[in-house]
Amino acid sequence: MSDARAFPQGFLFGAATAAYQIEGAAFEDGRTASIWDAFSRVPDAVINADNGDVACDHYHRYAGDVQLMKQLGLQTYRFSTSWSRVRPDGGALNPKGVDFYKRLVDELLGAGILPWLTLYHWDLPQALQDRGGWTVRETADRFTEYALDMHDALGDRVDVWTTLNEPWCSSFLSYTAGAHAPGHYSQAEGMLAAHHLLLGHGQTVRELRARDASLNLGITLNLTVADAVDPADPADLDAARRIDGQFNRWFLDPVFRGTYPADIIKDFRDTDAEAVARWQEAVQPGDLDVISTPIDSLGVNYYHGEYVGGTPPEVDPPAGDAPTPRPIGKPFPASENLYWHDRGLSRTNMGWEVQPEGLTRLLERVSDEYAAEAGVALYVTENGASYDDEPVTEAGETRVHDAERVEFVEAHLGAVLDAVDKGVDVRGYFYWSLMDNFEWAWGYAKRFGIVYVDYATQERTIKDSGLAYARVIAQRALEPAVVR
Repeated sequence: MSDARAFPQGFLFGAATAAYQIEGAAFEDGRTASIWDAFSRVPDAVINADNGDVACDHYHRYAGDVQLMKQLGLQTYRFSTSWSRVRPDGGALNPKGVDFYKRLVDELLGAGILPWLTLYHWDLPQALQDRGGWTVRETADRFTEYALDMHDALGDRVDVWTTLNEPWCSSFLSYTAGAHAPGHYSQAEGMLAAHHLLLGHGQTVRELRARDASLNLGITLNLTVADAVDPADPADLDAARRIDGQFNRWFLDPVFRGTYPADIIKDFRDTDAEAVARWQEAVQPGDLDVISTPIDSLGVNYYHGEYVGGTPPEVDPPAGDAPTPRPIGKPFPASENLYWHDRGLSRTNMGWEVQPEGLTRLLERVSDEYAAEAGVALYVTENGASYDDEPVTEAGETRVHDAERVEFVEAHLGAVLDAVDKGVDVRGYFYWSLMDNFEWAWGYAKRFGIVYVDYATQERTIKDSGLAYARVIAQRALEPAVVR
């Protein structure tokens, strides 16, 4: 251990999940349909017509799952609350739904695990979607009401509050590309949804801050590193600029600077001027002041970078979309002459490149350009990989030997330490996901967990990656053998 790389004092090790992906009990104790309950029943929207009705049955098995977390040594657990369980149909408070989260938080605290609560991980009540969903301003107000209900219930024992998880996914991927619920194909709707999501974020931060100035408040964004195939080629550089602008800056700039990036507004107008006009009408005076209300923490979700150019590759790289018969559009409205290339890196079974050094560069960039000046701490709130896990029986016990995931986790933890060594204020890492679960349009076809779930029996098995992560947590260091 003498040459091991130690993590900073106070650095938090955790894992993450989301309500719809693990809870099940979809229509129990007053819960009603979310947009994902509805979308998973659209023909060909989800592989094998899978849905989250049962998922990992966490609603009934949460106590055992918390004991698994304790066995792994997790210091913190990032979970989301289900809007459809707490305020079914977006209406009145459901005491039974609230009570579930009270029991879960009590279980976590009893195990010495810090609850890290996310208010929205894509499960909008379907009744609100029927009234326009995130394309209308009312939804931001209903979200703030729901958030305050959760604080009423849990504010005495939950100190960390994240408003949104990955608003890019719940806007452009969902309302423009049609890949996620509610499955629409509209540039205007994607832009409107993004704005109202961010407005709901800002309103909630303001209200929670007014209630309790000691809370740790933040948002989680999925971010990337966009690399041009040829940095000397203007077309390739422009492709990288557009990915960075539509994926990163469209959310970072409003939150930290109170502005939307002017170059991307122009790109969007060139693509669909009417969509931009509708969006501009929706952005009311004062909105950006609300959206840029100061936060304490930024969650960075990172899975891979983007290698893009202005001309097509000779061979297309693997696609990351679920291969469903239902059409999927482009989540990037400004995508003319924008192409993905293969740079020869290994890939997960999602078709995603394994690029740990990209995480280091991303954390540096976000710190240098946004977080450090604002005094905002960074946390890697999602990072993980899906591989084809096959359980085996050894000496009468089930084992899952996932060497690729072990390497993935340790390489990315090393990338976090590289960022720390460069002076970046990174205070924690959450692996995605604690357990295998419903992977959105992929259904149950992909496994990200460090805990294997047999969906037929609901038996849980800690994978080799979970055991490796537990060793890192126990030692609070990366051993030399696993340093990249």
